[in-house]
Amino acid sequence: MSVPDNARGYESFAGEIGRTTADSTPEWQYPPVAPAGAPNVVVVLVDDMGFSDIGPFGSEIETPVLDRLAANGLRLTNFHTTPLCSPSRAALLTGINSHRAGFGFVANADPGYPGLRLELADDVLTLPEILRANGYATYAVGKWHLVRDATLHPAASRDSWPTQRGFDRYYGSLEGLNSFYYPNQLVSDNSPVDIEEYPEGYYLTDDYTDRAVGYLKELRAHDANKPFFLYFAHTAMHGPLQAKPEDQAKYRGKYREGWDRLRQSRFASQLAQGLFPPGTQQKPRNTEPGYEAQEWDSLTDEQRSRFERYMEVYAGMVDSIDQSLGRIVDTLEQFGELDNTIIVFTSDNGGTAEGGPEGTRTYFAQFAQVDEPDWERDVPHDDELIGTAKLGVHYPRGWGQASNTPFRFYKGQTFAGGVRVPFVLSWPRGLPRTESDSGVRQEYVYITDLAPTLLELIGLDRPSVRNGLPAKDFDGVSAADVLRDSSAASRHVEQYSEMTGHRGFYRDGWKLLALHEPERGIDDPRWQLFDVRTDPTELHDLAGQLPDKVAELSAAWDEAAWHNTVFPLLTREDLGRRRPEEARLGEAVRILPGTPTLERYRSQRLIAYRDFSIVVELAGYRWGDEGVLVAHGDPLGGYILYVEDGRLIFGYNAYGRYVTVDAGEIPGGSGVLTVAARVRPQLRWDFAIGIDGVGVGELLDQVQLVGMSPWTGISVGLDARGPVSWELRERWGAFRYSGELKAVTYRPGAVGVSVEAQRALDSEAELIAE
Repeated sequence: MSVPDNARGYESFAGEIGRTTADSTPEWQYPPVAPAGAPNVVVVLVDDMGFSDIGPFGSEIETPVLDRLAANGLRLTNFHTTPLCSPSRAALLTGINSHRAGFGFVANADPGYPGLRLELADDVLTLPEILRANGYATYAVGKWHLVRDATLHPAASRDSWPTQRGFDRYYGSLEGLNSFYYPNQLVSDNSPVDIEEYPEGYYLTDDYTDRAVGYLKELRAHDANKPFFLYFAHTAMHGPLQAKPEDQAKYRGKYREGWDRLRQSRFASQLAQGLFPPGTQQKPRNTEPGYEAQEWDSLTDEQRSRFERYMEVYAGMVDSIDQSLGRIVDTLEQFGELDNTIIVFTSDNGGTAEGGPEGTRTYFAQFAQVDEPDWERDVPHDDELIGTAKLGVHYPRGWGQASNTPFRFYKGQTFAGGVRVPFVLSWPRGLPRTESDSGVRQEYVYITDLAPTLLELIGLDRPSVRNGLPAKDFDGVSAADVLRDSSAASRHVEQYSEMTGHRGFYRDGWKLLALHEPERGIDDPRWQLFDVRTDPTELHDLAGQLPDKVAELSAAWDEAAWHNTVFPLLTREDLGRRRPEEARLGEAVRILPGTPTLERYRSQRLIAYRDFSIVVELAGYRWGDEGVLVAHGDPLGGYILYVEDGRLIFGYNAYGRYVTVDAGEIPGGSGVLTVAARVRPQLRWDFAIGIDGVGVGELLDQVQLVGMSPWTGISVGLDARGPVSWELRERWGAFRYSGELKAVTYRPGAVGVSVEAQRALDSEAELIAE
């Protein structure tokens, strides 16, 4: 029979409809199915790893898994990224230049311009969305950093979170960095994980790996054939640097010869492996003011002893990443799927100089650019604690230049040290190596090329629409020809770069580069010109000899900048500007017991640069009640109010210097306990502690916690996650309050630091989140 005209719901049905099933024919609809034999895809993205930090690119660090993949696969020695984290991640996942994707900077700013939207727009299509629409299971594990920090909390829009951007499952940190022993917040799928204490022996890289392996095992238990895309984005190697004791111990004493000799030995290994053409030179060390590294032999014995510890930690972390990849490879081998899995390993940018010339044992204090003579950037903790859960450390920039061997400069700059990174690809079934092929590719490939390359290798087309909107087209081009044929030329022949005034433009083997010099202004570059076909390490500036080529490429940079939403150019101070609506994050809040730990950025807005008060409401104190009333922060900085043995204690952790005030016994029946902070000059606070309106203690002239500190958010009724006080944690654990706690109220007061100073401090803090 025919369906009546007024019937609804049958429009797309291809079977037959009658009044009963006896005179009807069913029709089933199925989800998309991947092409027969489609490979799995695993992309491992490391944070802040320089060109030479793994064995296949010259390192002495033990990376047997990567050695094996490179021996049977391909190495791209001319692979380029953007200079910073979020921009590279956006470019990798979208195939779109970072500014066009909205990520001209890291997702820790909000200046209000199109190229710095700092969240993925509705017309930006991602690789996992394409793969999922073609029958792939899609998983993301680890660091995301494609969400503005003001939208990390549960009440914010999740439009730029991983599961809204094509991933079936996600587990990791939305932040740009984290502790490896006590992350401030982890997210599972679409929700923060409510965790009080991390178990003994916890290590973030292992946690990520456990979850990744679990996802794959779960998939294969339910579907033996469905291909998957695993995006494994490590928080390592970003600071604060922390390594498991056994991994750090493997490298004890191995860096006593220092960074100058390490740079030499790594370069020799690179030349021996054929990663650069004969005759390539390297500069022994960076000597440019502000970027220079000291000569190792000029250091004191005490400096050398401490500095080598930093590098031992870093090496242990690289080793741990290789172990993690080994567990993924082992899982693929157990499934019998290693040969038909495309594995990509690379970094988001080069090694970093953020530790400065001396490094630091107090991570967040190092990056508060405070113009005060007594500001302590490196609290002198015992060197034995370097790399452990008790400290947040970073190496001196001398190790950063060794990481970037043989290139100059670092993460954040557009020179090769900031943007040229290791790249290993393995796909035995689809890209088998011949005996005559060394597997080394020296053609220019850019990070936007990865998405179109993978789609071509799999045999999939890119849709032109996302959510009903025309999707932005790829800026990247497929490098599949380069992968398949060692004699093929790259089709990516020109590329702009820009980051906080640093500029670059590549065209047909020429590179035009400029370091931002604040005294010259944001739009007055001092260009340098290099022929990287004969000078891959960018040592011989030809700008004075070839002014016409400089003029040609500088005009091309300008055209590309307009074409890719780069303008307006922003200074670091501009990046400290925030949208006015964020002011509500600094409004008073009453927090009930049992509330999960507040998100880090929200918590900071309640206290940053201002007076504030904390009011703790009890249902009448009783003798024997004890525990933490409120805690904010962790070993890298914070404060805590607790009751122990009937006494009220306020503890303050100033970037690792921990002091307490014993405010005395709490009278029975007391109902209100308070802490009041008042801003003093020179970024200081005075604290006053009260019981039922009576002052009982004070702590004066304490350095303010600014920038990214406190790192862990506010907890009520316990000290969750990272401990503000190690001694208290060792005695009592999270020390949940045993009495009846009604609520804790934060009342932010007047801001006591100038807007200009705030922006300068915040913009510097944003740079460490890269």
